Amino acid sequence: MSQIIQRFSVSYEFPVSFTRHTFAVENPVLREILQRAGDREHKVFPVIDADVLKNHPQLIDDLTEYARCHSDTINLILPPLIVRSGEICKSDPQEVEEFYRLTQDYKIDRHSFVLVIGGGSVIDAMGYAAATAHRGIRLIRMPTTVLGQNDAGIGVKNAVNFLGRKNYLGTFVPPFAVINDFVFLQTLPKRDQRAGIAEAVKVSLIKDAEFFNWLHQSRHLLAEFDEQAVAYMIRRCAELHLHHIATSGDPFEYGSARPLDFGHWSAHRLEELSHHDLRHGEAVAIGIALDSLYSANMGFITQELLEKIVATLRDLGFNLSHSALTRLDIHKALQDFREHLGGELCITLLTGEGQAAQFNHIELDVMQRSIDKLLSDFPATN
Repeated sequence: MSQIIQRFSVSYEFPVSFTRHTFAVENPVLREILQRAGDREHKVFPVIDADVLKNHPQLIDDLTEYARCHSDTINLILPPLIVRSGEICKSDPQEVEEFYRLTQDYKIDRHSFVLVIGGGSVIDAMGYAAATAHRGIRLIRMPTTVLGQNDAGIGVKNAVNFLGRKNYLGTFVPPFAVINDFVFLQTLPKRDQRAGIAEAVKVSLIKDAEFFNWLHQSRHLLAEFDEQAVAYMIRRCAELHLHHIATSGDPFEYGSARPLDFGHWSAHRLEELSHHDLRHGEAVAIGIALDSLYSANMGFITQELLEKIVATLRDLGFNLSHSALTRLDIHKALQDFREHLGGELCITLLTGEGQAAQFNHIELDVMQRSIDKLLSDFPATN
């Protein structure tokens, strides 16, 4: 037998910028990002979330004027692709197919840029489209939700739903850059402002006790969406997610351990069972409460910590139960999550404040008691 062993590594680097008023002519962020690919004119194809455009009707004019004033760097391709907001753009192939068609019509190639401005679902779906067209077009993400800016929009994953399964088709492709513009957050509905904070609670509980304490102490300010508190929450949460991706040794998730999916095994299923009445962050908040309650019931964390977690989530404004919980098949949800992970079941559970461990087995009766406790303590209103 003859064999050749091929081995090589690829280093990735991309900036995550925090700014306001990206398309103000004097703001250099977008221009400087494009210049990282060379000091010349770059073709930029904008894709915009329909709800963002509704809330910011001047957006296309601002972007057009910015491109005009920086025409030595930006060749803006218009009209932009306007994408339906929310989970529909991940579940219905219409937007992805339209993206493919327009990139052909506009002659967008691997040296062009796609600028996606929108919520987490739009970022996810159009990131998948950009990653698969021409085997990869440079992607600049501009997430416009809290969840997008502190989690979904800053990582390396892109996905769409298929055959009723969330994120069934996807890629691991880092963006060229991410621009977090805090101005977009001010026009979000209250639910969307709140929903993304769940990911900050999640990552603080498994990674950073000091940050969790800050979230607990600042929970009333965050519930009022205080500008300064929200900006710090987003940046710190993003830092923790980015640090994990860079240092975990498994940025493309070849293994089964997914610490950042704490609270997610049930959250993904609850979203589906609620027909997406639950926002992702709202489902994650329930998942955090459920797995924290299970951890306490198993003796992994103290009752005091459990009460602190519940108080934090409740005072932030989260409902900790939903009628979908009554229809949750624990065994099936765990098996679906195992399939999603690949390999063996690996569930992240708390072992302390800012500490977590991976478990390959869940006591179904204890988990069911934890669900029953949530439903009795926090009766579902929907």
